Amino acid sequence: MKDYTKFMADRVKTMKGSAIREMFKRMADPEIISLAGGNPAAELFPSDELSKIAGKILMTSPTLALQYGTTDGYPKMIECARKRAAKVNAVSDDDSILIMTGANQGIDLTAKAVLNKGDKIIVESPSFIGSLNAFRAYESQLIGVTVDDDGMNMDELEEALKNNENVKMIYTIPTFQNPTGVTMSLNKRQRMIDIANKYDVLILEDNPYGDLRFSGEDVPTIKSLDTEGRVIYAGSFSKILSPGMRLGYIVAPAPLSEKIEMLKQVNDVHTPMITQLMCVEFMKKYDIDKYIEKNRKLYGEKCKAMVSAMEKYFPAGKVTWVVPEGGIFLWCKCPTINDITPVVDKCLERKVAIVPGSNFDTDIFAPSNMFRLNYSSATLENIEEGIKRLGEVLTEML
Repeated sequence: MKDYTKFMADRVKTMKGSAIREMFKRMADPEIISLAGGNPAAELFPSDELSKIAGKILMTSPTLALQYGTTDGYPKMIECARKRAAKVNAVSDDDSILIMTGANQGIDLTAKAVLNKGDKIIVESPSFIGSLNAFRAYESQLIGVTVDDDGMNMDELEEALKNNENVKMIYTIPTFQNPTGVTMSLNKRQRMIDIANKYDVLILEDNPYGDLRFSGEDVPTIKSLDTEGRVIYAGSFSKILSPGMRLGYIVAPAPLSEKIEMLKQVNDVHTPMITQLMCVEFMKKYDIDKYIEKNRKLYGEKCKAMVSAMEKYFPAGKVTWVVPEGGIFLWCKCPTINDITPVVDKCLERKVAIVPGSNFDTDIFAPSNMFRLNYSSATLENIEEGIKRLGEVLTEML
C-alpha cells in the first residue's frame, strides 16, 4: 500500500486510535459480553415518545425541521439548555449558550479557540480519550495531574502551574469522572477556582454524567463557584435522552462563545434542526426529571450488581476499586502487575470486553495496570456472567 505519511499533517501523525473503537470492531461476535464502551442503557431510550414527536414535527413543521438553522442553535433549544444549566447554577448573565452536535464538539471547538501549537493544558490523569485527542490535535502539550479518590490532586495542580509556562486551560470532569467514576469534593472545587484565579488560566468543566447520581449528595458545579468568568461549561443531553441525537451545549463568557460559534459555523454550520426540535418538544411534553430518575434507579441497580459480582469473583487482594455514587463507570487497579494488556487480550478470548487504562493516559504508550468497566449498557445477567469470566481471567493471570 502507498505510504501516505508524507501527506499527513504533523498534528495527526502521532495520534493513536482509541482502544475502545478498535475493541468494538472485534466485538462483532454476539457472544462477547461488553463491559467496555460508555453507552447509556438502550432500554431507557424513550423511543415511542420520540418517534411520535418526530412524525408530528415532519407533518406540521417540515420546513423548519429540514431547512438550515442558525449556528448558535434553535432559540427554544437554547432555552432548554439554559434551564438545564441553571439547575446547577452553571450559567450567568454574562454567558452565552451554544448548541453543539454533542458535547464532544463543544470541547473540540473550545480547544481550537483557545490552544495554540505548543500551549499547555492541564488534564486529569487518567481522563476521557475523546478530549485528550482533541487537545492533541491542536498540538498542545498535555500535563497530567493525578486523580485521587476525591478528584484531581490540588497540590499537584498548583505545582504544575508553578513549574510550567504557557498553560492556557485546566480540563476536568469533576462529577463521576470518566474513566474513574470519582467525584471531586467541594473543597477541591473551590481550591481549583482559587488556583485558576491565582495563575490566570481557564477551566473547562465537562459534566456529561452529573444528572446520573444514584447515591450521596449533589456537589455544586465548578462553574457555580466562578466569580471571574473563567469557567467554560460543557453539558450534554446524550446520557439523559439519547446519544444518537447528538445534542450538547457550551456555556461560555460571550467573548469566547463568539469565537467558538464562528468555528462551529465552519465546522458543520449548525446542529441538525430535527433533533433540536425533537428535544424541545420532548422537554415541553414530558417531565425530564422524572425520566432522569428512571436512569438513576437503573444505573444504581446495575452498579450494585457489578460491585457484588466483583466481590464474589475477583481474586482477593489482587484488585482495588472505588464504588462510584453515580455515572456509568467503575475503575479498577491491579497493584501486583505492571501492564493490564495481556489480561485484556485474554478476556476477549473468554468473550468479555474491558478497556485498558492506557487508553486514558496522557502518555498513550505507557503501560497501565488499570482497567475501566461500564455497567450501564449490559443487562444484569450479562453483568454477572461478564464479571465471572473476568474474575476467572484475573485469578488465572494475577
